[in-house]
Amino acid sequence: MATNAKTRKAARYAVPVAVAGVAAATVAMVPAFANSGGPDLPKMTAQQLIEKVAASDVQQLSGSAKISTDLGLPKLASGLLGGGGIAGGSANPEDKIAQLANGSHTVRVAADGPDRQKLTFVDGKDEYSLVHNGADVWGYDSKANEVWHEKDPEAAAAGKDRKKTAERLGGASPQQLAQDVLKAAGPTTDVSVGETAQVAGRDAYQLVLKPKQSGSTVGSVKIAVDAKNGVPLRVQLLAAEGGKPIVDAGFTKVDFAKPSADTFAFTAPKGAKVTEGAAEAGKDGHGKEFKGLDSFPGLDALTGGMGGAGKGGETKVLGEGWATIARIDTGAGKGLQDLGKSADNKDAPKEAKQFLDSLGGKVTGKFGEGRVFKTRLVNALITDDGKVYVGAVTKDALVQAADANK
Repeated sequence: MATNAKTRKAARYAVPVAVAGVAAATVAMVPAFANSGGPDLPKMTAQQLIEKVAASDVQQLSGSAKISTDLGLPKLASGLLGGGGIAGGSANPEDKIAQLANGSHTVRVAADGPDRQKLTFVDGKDEYSLVHNGADVWGYDSKANEVWHEKDPEAAAAGKDRKKTAERLGGASPQQLAQDVLKAAGPTTDVSVGETAQVAGRDAYQLVLKPKQSGSTVGSVKIAVDAKNGVPLRVQLLAAEGGKPIVDAGFTKVDFAKPSADTFAFTAPKGAKVTEGAAEAGKDGHGKEFKGLDSFPGLDALTGGMGGAGKGGETKVLGEGWATIARIDTGAGKGLQDLGKSADNKDAPKEAKQFLDSLGGKVTGKFGEGRVFKTRLVNALITDDGKVYVGAVTKDALVQAADANK
């Protein structure tokens, strides 16, 4: 799969957003109304509610949020998503944001327009803070007493990268998750207004998005919208198979007053190790190439054993909307039988073999034989001839796609 360092870096920041928005396309409105399941609010159509979200101009807030993600990942895969091996150590925001792909996390949030945001991840007595203040972005790991810093003088002068930085830091918030899901929704989606609710003590409507197509692992996406100001307060991604939400991100407390200016002030503590971030995309603080996901053992061995994603592979998009499947041809003619060895025919690291052992059961079809790697959201079929079919779809949908596109 042809990618570059910049794309992989962006993908890691976008993990929470991609999980919520994967496979959605554009919006088809269903004129359903809110019922009396929660607070008694005036009736509102889906179109009116979306317009209310779009018209919301709230840029200042503070509060706490809880983000829970249950992808049903094997333990080894969960560890790989947890980060490690990233330049900048434990204070690097890429590492921390990637951890949102698994487990439950409490986050304190503050925002004052596009130039100032702060996220603080609370883990017992330890905290990790990510602060954007003008041209400076700081990451601080209190447990390790490590600081990560990135400064862009050009952004301070021209403001050209401020929006990008704000979106990156806001990617873990309920508002950004909701906005990305709404942008992605379309003709393959039914949109309605569900029961009213209370979130963080505030009355809210609930916008409900459901796939029209069969074969998706997604049952619905629910977005709780503040009845007064239109700010999304909670996003829930529900699995078609039922059970607890795959993703549940919502405020537990929120205040729309302007945060004090010192909220966004940061000075590296005495004795802290400070790492300067990238001066340009694709470079770490020491001038080395950032390899993103390929830098992890196991994932690197897997792609290397199959000819190496990003080294001449080819990707084709099959289907649309919630049923979208990516077909990746590694171009190496190698598949599962070769994953136990590296490109030079030597034994691959034990992580690669453990990862292979964690894959699901074997499947057969007109395409031949393969094995399915399953999560509650994204499934992947790896064929014995080195092709990969992946999407937020069921195992049967992957097999059908492989049979039709062998």
